[in-house]
Amino acid sequence: MFEKLEQIERSYDELTDQISQPEFMSDMSTYAKLMKQHRQLGEIVSKYREVKKMQEDLTGARDLLALADDDEMREMANLEIAEIEDKLPTAEEELKFLLLPKDPNDEKNVILEIRAGTGGDEATLFAAEVLRMYARYAERQRWKFDVMEASDTGVGGIKDAVVMIEGDNVYSKMRFESGVHRVQRVPATESSGRIHTSAITVAVLPEAEEVDVQIDQNDLRADATRVTAELIARLKPRSSLG
Repeated sequence: MFEKLEQIERSYDELTDQISQPEFMSDMSTYAKLMKQHRQLGEIVSKYREVKKMQEDLTGARDLLALADDDEMREMANLEIAEIEDKLPTAEEELKFLLLPKDPNDEKNVILEIRAGTGGDEATLFAAEVLRMYARYAERQRWKFDVMEASDTGVGGIKDAVVMIEGDNVYSKMRFESGVHRVQRVPATESSGRIHTSAITVAVLPEAEEVDVQIDQNDLRADATRVTAELIARLKPRSSLG
């Protein structure tokens, strides 16, 4: 694994040098692709360097413990070893996760659909709260959050909403939000204090890619001629047998 990580680190450093060159900045399409690849590798490299630093510090602390000739020095080394050993497994797992094969849609923007389900007005209020929650999350992620459609209610809720979310790795962070979401609580509209169960549905769809479709006019003419011939054949009167 570490050989692969070293190769990724070298590729990252090469990309860092490339994107600083003026000739690459003149071609915005190529520059955008390089920057995207640089960000993707950067997340892995940052975690790899963090793990490598922790491993080096752990080795140093163990060496210090072996060479320490007083209790204070040994206690300091033991504390450092315990702290690193507590954090290192989590960092290593995070690094392994970053190396897993990615879903082809992970980097895509998404269409987010929220619909109120069972629960009446309380479900529409819950749907509105979830919409605001996603808006705040998108803001923290520095994503663009554009409400394309929304059907609101008189009590401040929404029956349904469709949102376009654009940014880096949106689908990878939002895809598991799809499904039915439920809440059990005493609604603000409930005067008797009874607990209501309300539900909404959330769908997260990767943005479809534009497809350049080219139609050969000869194919259109051939199809039109065939269809026309078939239609004429069906409409042609049959000859009498007499």
